[in-house]
Amino acid sequence: MTDFRIGVGSADISDRALEYVTQVLKSKRLSYGPFLKKFEAGFAKIHGSSFGLTANSGTDALRVAVSALKELNNWKDGDEVLVPAVTFIASSNVVIQNNLVPVFVDVDPKTYNMDPAKIEERITGKTRAIMPVHLFGQPCDMTSIMKISKKHGLKVIEDSCETMFVSHRGKPVGSFGDFGCFSTYVAHLLVTGVGGVITCSDKDLALTARSLLNHGRDSIYISIDDDDNVSKEQLSLIMERRFNFVRIGYSSRLTELEGALGLSQLEMKDEIIKKRQKNAEYLTGGLSKFGDRIQLPYTLPGNEHSYMLFPIVITDKNIDRHNLTFFLEKNGIETRFMFPLLSQPVYVKLFGDLEGQYPVAKWINSNGFYIGCHQALTKQDLDYIVLKFTEFFNSNPK
Repeated sequence: MTDFRIGVGSADISDRALEYVTQVLKSKRLSYGPFLKKFEAGFAKIHGSSFGLTANSGTDALRVAVSALKELNNWKDGDEVLVPAVTFIASSNVVIQNNLVPVFVDVDPKTYNMDPAKIEERITGKTRAIMPVHLFGQPCDMTSIMKISKKHGLKVIEDSCETMFVSHRGKPVGSFGDFGCFSTYVAHLLVTGVGGVITCSDKDLALTARSLLNHGRDSIYISIDDDDNVSKEQLSLIMERRFNFVRIGYSSRLTELEGALGLSQLEMKDEIIKKRQKNAEYLTGGLSKFGDRIQLPYTLPGNEHSYMLFPIVITDKNIDRHNLTFFLEKNGIETRFMFPLLSQPVYVKLFGDLEGQYPVAKWINSNGFYIGCHQALTKQDLDYIVLKFTEFFNSNPK
């Protein structure tokens, strides 16, 4: 084994983060307060949206977004939402948890995102929404997806849990659809430990989502600050309604501690993204000599890429994925498979063996994996990664 330990992600706690968290602890205000409010507003503005709402995970952000759209648009149990055939299982789980049906769409073989050319063949009379997933840090082809959604009158929920601070054709992720949903879990682009963010620009959607995040509470009273500096008439109304619950909701809130961590990282977002992009460029350059054996990350024209992860697909039929990833792991380089979905045991049980219907997803599931390219990696780390790939391929010639 080696002394190197190169993970797929990093949690950097800066001096500013420590300062902000200390302020929260000294204030004794752990519930929704000024740090969360500032974080929400700043995150929404960066992503071209009017409203930002924090949640306790990216998964709950998605679950609440689907629930809000279902309620406000009178969707029925059994209605359908289109989901890519390659994604983390939470994307489709939240559809099922809302008593809706995920219908899978194959993905593009170069970007690994939902393939717009495959969407319309999956639309039925029960289709209500499309959930494009901006995977690995790259936006989907939202220009094409939004044209299809408009043509068929479908809602759009952007699963942007793996992509922040970047744009498709100059427009930020999270600002195309009815909702954008982000994750701030460990190893993601912006880390609060746990957490998520919902973005939207429709006031009714925002009010409904905020209520759902807070047990379904009447939106007249969400925070303990909501009864400050109001008229006597408004205070009386708040007192009557602040423990009213108008829908079945969730307990999906964050604390001010996560808000402090989030705000500290938001203030250094440019540094984080630029370092990831620089690391990805270095890895691409170093591994390009194996371009006839592995497929390296591709950026769609008009896209920016935030490189939450560095995806690789083996194209040499003489190379077994297990052998390569085992060699990397043995040498201290952490790997993960590229989000196999349709082959998950629970989905085979629910839906049967669907993988054969999605050839690109099947190819990725059999040959794809990813490594880290996060901002904590040093040049020594990057050189070591390139060295170990070189050692493996030199010992496994074509």
